[in-house]
Amino acid sequence: MKRLLPLLGFLGLLALAQSPGAKLYSAHCQSCHQANGQGIPGVFPPLTHLDKVVQAKGGREYLIRVVLYGLQGPLTVEGKTYNGVMPPFRQLKDQEVADVLNYVLTTFAKSKAKPTTAAEVKAARAKALSPQDVLKSRPPVK
Repeated sequence: MKRLLPLLGFLGLLALAQSPGAKLYSAHCQSCHQANGQGIPGVFPPLTHLDKVVQAKGGREYLIRVVLYGLQGPLTVEGKTYNGVMPPFRQLKDQEVADVLNYVLTTFAKSKAKPTTAAEVKAARAKALSPQDVLKSRPPVK
């Protein structure tokens, strides 16, 4: 047991050192999109392509709406179709939505896009959408 105490202490410090976005991802996203952001084939898409989405016209707003209002319906990502349901996360605060998006974009998509802000999330809350309407608003991605 005494040998485990330093390891447990180290793991505790590591958990404290996690970014807010990483903690939110672990709590709300990881079960579907997996720890590595690769998703589950046919059900939940990988997050590695999101730099293309965030760079597309309307892409930033779309990604915010996906987190706030969820997503439902067939979605094609890099030639593969996914048909899972993403629940809405309206309960998250504006800064938390920004934090999790920034974590996903920098960690999995390796994006250099400017960070999402709480103000952008607040603006997106002004118009509530259904998960199906969010899907319809997906910008074309090259």
